Amino acid sequence: MKTVHTIEDVRSIVRSARAEGATIGFVPTMGYLHRGHTSLVEASRKLSGFQVMSIFVNRIQFNDPKDFSNYPRDLERDLSIARDAGVDLVFVPGDDEMYSDRRTFVDVELLTEHLCGAHRPGHFRGVFTVVSKLFNIVLPDVAVFGQKDIQQAVSLEKMVTDLNFPLKIVIAPTVREEDGLAMSSRNKHLDPGERRRALCIHRSLRRAEEMIASGERSSGTILEEVKKALSAGSPDKIDYASLVRYSDLQPADEISIKSVLAVAAFFGSTRLIDNMIIDEREGKLTCVY
Repeated sequence: MKTVHTIEDVRSIVRSARAEGATIGFVPTMGYLHRGHTSLVEASRKLSGFQVMSIFVNRIQFNDPKDFSNYPRDLERDLSIARDAGVDLVFVPGDDEMYSDRRTFVDVELLTEHLCGAHRPGHFRGVFTVVSKLFNIVLPDVAVFGQKDIQQAVSLEKMVTDLNFPLKIVIAPTVREEDGLAMSSRNKHLDPGERRRALCIHRSLRRAEEMIASGERSSGTILEEVKKALSAGSPDKIDYASLVRYSDLQPADEISIKSVLAVAAFFGSTRLIDNMIIDEREGKLTCVY
């Protein structure tokens, strides 16, 4: 595995790999890697021959400077995990390498109006800008993102289509702890009590799944029960519990097409998100979370 810090080096190594006939898989990260990240690499390895990972804590997607400063970092550990996962090339740029006299941004309208987009102003513009830059630097054939960040992943699908990026976006399933909590770099900040209370997020999704399996289709009725299940865990704040259409991430009154049920809540100062995708398979609705 090679580790590089400049755009020129990434392009040179990827160009050589492609010249040897390899397809390029890409997993962008902000580091502090865990099993969720390595599962993305596994998904990428099934679809491509040369694996690139970026590790870059992107300052412009943080609307809270303290959140940026507190984001966990451990590069030596990350590189060891990436090597074991089968990554071929890790790109670790500094701020100066990625941004110089920045005047250009990328944004996706409509799909970012609700969910996290309504609570984190400027966040997605920062995400889409840095991912666009990384796509242009790496030029991958496949890029893999996790379902846990569903608004980001669906919006990136739209961005790639609208801007004609010549690559395929793959959304890999959320990886969870044994008790159901979605793996996240932010879980590190939870104290034991907050960690226990946070399990209400997974329970709220399971409650929604039970209702859907029993035939309930009303968004209002489902969300009422989801909020009850969340409140049972005494979160310090619930940002949202929403049911939206997958296609445009706009609120849905009832489940009639592919949809997303998404939640966000604070436990202490740590904001956690989770979701499930509701889709029809073999004539019945199934929930993937």
